Amino acid sequence: MDYIKIKGYKSIKDIHLDIGAINVLIGANGSGKSNFISFFEFLNALQDRRLQEYIALRGGTEKMLHKGSENTEIIQFETSFGNGINGYKATLKLGDENFIFANEYLIYRGNEGRDISSFGTEARIKSTDNYRAKYVINHLNSFRKYHFHDTSKNSPFSQMSNIVNDQYYLYEEGSNLSAFLYFIHENHKVVYNRIVQTIQSIAPYFSDFFFQPNKEGFIRLQWRSKYSSTVYGASDLSDGTIRFIALTVLFMQPELPSSIIIDEPELGLHPFAISKLAGMIKSIAAKNVQVIVATQSADLVNHFLPEDIVTVDLKDGESHFNRLDDDNLKEWLDVYSVGDLWQRNILTGGQPNR
Repeated sequence: MDYIKIKGYKSIKDIHLDIGAINVLIGANGSGKSNFISFFEFLNALQDRRLQEYIALRGGTEKMLHKGSENTEIIQFETSFGNGINGYKATLKLGDENFIFANEYLIYRGNEGRDISSFGTEARIKSTDNYRAKYVINHLNSFRKYHFHDTSKNSPFSQMSNIVNDQYYLYEEGSNLSAFLYFIHENHKVVYNRIVQTIQSIAPYFSDFFFQPNKEGFIRLQWRSKYSSTVYGASDLSDGTIRFIALTVLFMQPELPSSIIIDEPELGLHPFAISKLAGMIKSIAAKNVQVIVATQSADLVNHFLPEDIVTVDLKDGESHFNRLDDDNLKEWLDVYSVGDLWQRNILTGGQPNR
C-alpha cells in the first residue's frame, strides 16, 4: 500500500497518509487510532460485499459518519498499491437507510478508468469483469484487524476449530489458533519449530503444543509443560502468554499476507515479550509485509525509528495524523528514545493534553 485517503469516516474528517513498511500509531485514548485501524476492517467487509451487515452490527450509518449525518453525508476513500500501479477509490453517499455507492473506481497507473458502481448498497469489485479487480482484491483481503484482547475462560482461544475448514489463515480474534497451528505443524515443520522456540523464550516452562483432533476433525488448543505430563488448555496460560502465542503465530506464519493490522498487541505483555514482538514486526517488515499497529506502550515505541511513528491527536472532534520527522528530533534522540520523548511530552503530537 502506497497511501490511503479517507474522508468523512468516524473521527476522520479528511486525511492523506503515506503508508510505510512500519506504521506505529500513538496517541491519547479516543484520539482516533482505533478508528483508523477499523477503516481497514471496513474496507475488507466492503470488498467482500458484507458492508451493510458490518455497519448494522456496529451501530448503523450515524456512527460511521464524521460527526453524524447532520455534518457529513458521504464517506470517500482512495488507496494505491505497488508504487501506484493499482488502486481503488469510492464514494459512499447516505441514502434513506443505507449507504449507496455513488462511484467506484479501479485505478491503474493513476488512471481511474470507468465507474464500475451501479448505485447499489454493496461494492461491485467482486462482480465486475474488469481485469484490475483481482489485483486490488488480493490486497484488500489482507485488511484484517487483529486484536487478541479476550483471554477469558470462554475466549476465542478456547474454542474448537476444524483442521480442514479453519486452516487457511489466522482469524481476527484467534478463534482458529489451534487448527492453524496444527496446519503449520503438519506442513511447515521448520516454521513450527521456530514458533515453539520463540514461545519458550518468554515462557521457559512451555514444552510443546498437544494436537489431538477428534473424529469430526475438530481440535482445541492444548499444550504441555516441561515439568509435567499433564495436558493443559488455553485457559491454563496467563493472559500475556496466550496473547504472545497468538502474536507469534501471526507474525511467523509460513505464508505472510501483504499487510498485518493490529490494535494494542502489547496488552498484558512483559517488557521482554514486547522486545520480542518488536523484533518480529521488524523481521516481517523486511520481507515486504506492511505493519500497522495502534499502541499505548512506550516500551514498544522505543524499539522503532521516528519515521515509523505516526502521532494521532483529536482537535475539535477531528483526528489529525502526523508522521514523526527524524531531523526535528536529532538532538533529543542523542539522549532519549522515541518512547521516552513521548512519555516526557517532548513530542509535539500524540499527547492527551493536545
